[in-house]
Amino acid sequence: MTIHGWLQIGLFFVLIVAITKPLGAYMFQVFEGAKQPLPRFVGPVERFLYWLSGVDPKREQTWKQYALSLLAFSLFGVIVMYAILRLQDRLPLNPQSMAAVPEQLAFNTSVSFNTNTNWQSYVGETTMSYLSQMAALAWHNFVSAAAGIAVALAVARGLTRRLSPDAPRTLGNCWVDMIRSIVYVLMPISIALGLFLVSQGVIQNFLPYQEVTTLEGGKQTIAMGPVASQEVIKELGTNGGGFFNANSAHPFENPTPLTNLVEMLLIFSIPAALTYTYGRMARDQRQGWAIFAAMSSLFLIGVAVAYWAEAAGNPVIHKLKTDLATKAKFQIAQPQGNMEGKEVRFGVTNSALFATVTTDTSCGAVNAMHDSFTPLGGLVPLANIQLGELIFGGVGAGLYAMLVFVILSVFIAGLMVGRTPEYLGKKIEAREMKYAMFYILIFPAIILGFSGWSAVYEKQAADVAKAHPAPVPLPTDYKLLLADNLYSDADHAASGSSLNNAGPHGLTEILYAYSSAAGNNGSAFAGINANTKFWNVTMAIVMLIGRFMMIVPVLAIAGSMVGKKTVAPGLGTFPTNGPLFAILLVGVTVIVGALTFFPAQCLGPIVEHFLARQGNLF
Repeated sequence: MTIHGWLQIGLFFVLIVAITKPLGAYMFQVFEGAKQPLPRFVGPVERFLYWLSGVDPKREQTWKQYALSLLAFSLFGVIVMYAILRLQDRLPLNPQSMAAVPEQLAFNTSVSFNTNTNWQSYVGETTMSYLSQMAALAWHNFVSAAAGIAVALAVARGLTRRLSPDAPRTLGNCWVDMIRSIVYVLMPISIALGLFLVSQGVIQNFLPYQEVTTLEGGKQTIAMGPVASQEVIKELGTNGGGFFNANSAHPFENPTPLTNLVEMLLIFSIPAALTYTYGRMARDQRQGWAIFAAMSSLFLIGVAVAYWAEAAGNPVIHKLKTDLATKAKFQIAQPQGNMEGKEVRFGVTNSALFATVTTDTSCGAVNAMHDSFTPLGGLVPLANIQLGELIFGGVGAGLYAMLVFVILSVFIAGLMVGRTPEYLGKKIEAREMKYAMFYILIFPAIILGFSGWSAVYEKQAADVAKAHPAPVPLPTDYKLLLADNLYSDADHAASGSSLNNAGPHGLTEILYAYSSAAGNNGSAFAGINANTKFWNVTMAIVMLIGRFMMIVPVLAIAGSMVGKKTVAPGLGTFPTNGPLFAILLVGVTVIVGALTFFPAQCLGPIVEHFLARQGNLF
C-alpha cells in the first residue's frame, strides 16, 4: 500500500461526492418536476415515443399495474433478443459470418441482459455479430437500466407521497419513467462520454476483423466493432457485459488510466445521485444523505480491505520466500503486490478499486480477473454481492434494495423501544414486514440452494470422468445420476467438472457464480466454465428469480405504503436522517449478510486464506 494509492482512491470518492448533488437534482427535475429540462431538444423525442407506444403520460398506475407492465415488457425483450441471437447468421452486420448462437446459450444470454445481469458464458468477439452486439446487447443495456430506475422511483413515491384519503394509490407510470430515464438521463450522458471514450482510443467502427503481422512475424487477428457505444452504457447502466471477452481489461474497451477512472465514475454516478433524488422526494435532504453515508461506509471498508489484501501480495509466495531464504538465502519480492491477473497500466490500486466498485453495484464489468485475487481480496467482491447489491447497487436497484433494509432497520429500532415503527411518518406494519422478509430471504435461498446442487453435481461429474475416461461411453445410470434431462449429451460428465480449481477455491467459484446471477451482477471467477446446458439453464433461472421475484415484493411494499396516513414526528419517533440511523443501517446490513453467508464463506475464501498462509496452493 502506498500514499499514492490511497490518494487515487480518495480522489475517486471525492469526485463521486461532487457528482451526487447536481446529477441527483437533475434527475429529480426529470422525474418529479413540473417541467422537464431541455424541453426544446429532448421534449419532442419524449412526446414522439409516447405517441408511438400509445402511452398517456398523465395516467398513473397502481403497484400491480406497474409490476405487470414491467414484467410484460421484460418478457417481450427476452423473446426479441432470443430471436436475434438465434437468427444472427441470417441477419446483416455480420462481417465475420458468426454462426447462430446455440439454444441454451441464447436463452441464458437473453435472460442475462434483460435482467441487467450481463453474465457472459461466451466469448464476445467470436460469438456475437455487430447487429447482436448493438440491437440485442446494447439495447438491453439501456432498457434494463431504465427499468431499474423506474422501480426505484416507484418505491420512493410509495414511501414519500402524502395522499388524501380519496386519492388513487398510484406510483407513477412505468412507461413514462422508463422513457424519461432513457431520453433525459442515459442517452445524453452516453452520447457525450461515448465520444470521450473514442477520443481516448476506444474503437468504434464496422470494419471486418483485421489480420496483422506481429513484430515476431506471426499472424494475429484483431477484432473490430462498435465498442465505445456499448462500453459507455455498459458502465453507466451498471450492466457490465463487455464487447470483448477480457471486458474492461481489454485495451480497446479501457485503454488508459483516465478512461479507467471515468468508467468507474460512470458505474457509481447514477446509484449515488439517486440517493440525493430520494432526499428531494422525501422533502428532507438529510434522508438521502443518511442513505448515502451508509452506502459510502460499506464501500470504503470494502475497498480498504481489497487494496490491503492485494497490495500485501500472494501469501503462498511469502511463505515460499521465507522457506527459501532460510535454506539458500534466496529472496522473492512482490514490490507491486499481487499482480497476477491484473493489467500493468492499472496496477493493484485501480484493480482493487474497480473490483470493489463493480461489485458494490450490479455492474459486473472487470478490469482484472477476480479469480486471481488473493483469498481475502476475492472475498471482498463476493461479500459485496452477497450483501444484496445495495452498496450503491445497480441503477435504481441499489436504492430500492437499501430502502428495504431501511424499513427493516426502522422495525428493529421500534422493537427495541416498544413502539410501533414508522418511517417518514407512515407506520410499518405486518404486511410491509412480510414483503420485506420475503425480499431478504429469497436472495440467500436461491444462492445457497443452487450452489449446493451444483457442488454435488460437479463432484459427481469429476468422479464419473475419473472412473470412465473418454472415449468410453457412460452407463445409463450415470446419465440419470447427473440429471441428464438438462444435457444434450454426457460430454460434460465425460470431460470432468466445469471447475478449474479444487477445494475451497472451487467452492468459491460456485458461490460467486450464483451470487453474481442472483445479485444481477454478472462478474465471475474466471476459473469456471459455465457454457454447459446445466449452468446456462440454472444460471438463467437464478437471474430471473433474483430480478423479478425481488422487484414484485418491493413494489408491493410501495403499494402498501403509498396510501397510508402520515403523522407528525413525536418525542418517541426514531430519527432516520442522522448519523445514528446510518450506523444502524450499516449494522443491520452487515449482520443480515453475515448470518446468511458467513458459514459458506468460511468453507470457501476464508479457509483458503488460512491454507494459503501455510503455503498450500490449489
